[in-house]
Amino acid sequence: MILLPLTSCLNLLKPRHDFATYTPAPGPDYAHDSLWAALPTRRDSADAVPEQSNLRDEQATAAADVFFIHPTTYYWRAAWNADLGREKLNRYTDKSTIRHQASAFNAAGRIYAPRYRQATLYSFFDEETTNGQAALDLAYADVKTAFQYYLAHYNQGRPIIIAGHSQGTAHATRLLHEFFDNDPKLRHQLVAAYLIGFKVKPDEYQTIRPCPDSLATGCFISYNSVATGNDYPPFHPFVATNPLTWTLDTLLAPATLNRGGVSQDFKRIDPQVTDAKVHQGLLWITPPKPGGYPRFLLPGRPELRHSYHIADYGLFYMNIRENAKARVHAWQGRNSQ
Repeated sequence: MILLPLTSCLNLLKPRHDFATYTPAPGPDYAHDSLWAALPTRRDSADAVPEQSNLRDEQATAAADVFFIHPTTYYWRAAWNADLGREKLNRYTDKSTIRHQASAFNAAGRIYAPRYRQATLYSFFDEETTNGQAALDLAYADVKTAFQYYLAHYNQGRPIIIAGHSQGTAHATRLLHEFFDNDPKLRHQLVAAYLIGFKVKPDEYQTIRPCPDSLATGCFISYNSVATGNDYPPFHPFVATNPLTWTLDTLLAPATLNRGGVSQDFKRIDPQVTDAKVHQGLLWITPPKPGGYPRFLLPGRPELRHSYHIADYGLFYMNIRENAKARVHAWQGRNSQ
C-alpha cells in the first residue's frame, strides 16, 4: 500500500458505483510477457539492488523460483479494480513495490511477479457492502490464473518461495490454501512463504505451520510492524515472526542483529536501523532515525498512525534477502537425494 496525502479522506477513495454495476477491465493473458511485472528472462525492477551496495542480482544461477504478489498500488475511485492497460500505474508498481520488495529475493530465486487487476485500497475498509470483497475476489482470480500459468510453463519442478505484501499477502494466503495445503507434491516444493503485512492465523492451514526458526522450510513467515508501545487488539490472534531472529518468541532482538534496512529512495543500506520484538500479534520496532521509512498515514483511521506497514520490507531488507537464500540452501540440503 502507499502513503496517502494528509488532506485525503478515506471516503474520497470509495468507488462511485457498486461492483455489480460496472464492467471490469479485460482480464490478463499471462502468455504475454507484458502481463508480468517481473520475469527472470528480462531486465526489470526485480533485478535492482540498492545503488550504494555490493549486492548483485543472482537470478541467472538461482536454484529456486519466487512467485511474488505485489501490494496495493491502485487507490482511485474510478473502479473497484485496476485496469492492466494503465501504463502509468504499471510503471509506479514497478518502481515502487517490485523494486523495493520483490528485489529482496533476487539472490534466492528467479522472480515471477504477475500484474493483476488489484482491488482498490478502499476495498479493505468497505465494511457496509460486499463490493470490497468482490473486488478482492476478482483480483485473486487473476493471481490464481497467473500461478497456474507459472506452474504449467515456468516452474519445471523447482523449489518455490511464495512472497507478498499487504493485498499481495492476502492473495498469497489464499493461494497456499488452494494449491499447497492439500497437495503433498507441491507442498514438498515449498521453501517458505513470506506472508508479510497482513493477518495470518497460527492455524491458518491444515499442514503448513509458522516457521519456528531461520532455516525451517515448508512453512510461513508473517509480521506487521508498528512503533513499540502500541497495541491493536484485532491483531492479537495472528502470527508475528521476528525477522531479526526468525523465531516466534517475545524476546527483544537488538538492532545489532539488523543486517540493514533499505530506504524508500533505494540508494543506501542502513545497518542496525531498528530492533524488533514480537508483541501480541504485532512486531514492535523502535522508530528508525534515518529518513525514508514512512509510517502508514491514513486519515480517518487513527489506529494505524503508529504502523510501519509501508516499511515492512524496507526495515528488514537485508535480513529477508539473506534468510531467503539460506532457506533455499536448507531446502536443497534436505532434498539432495
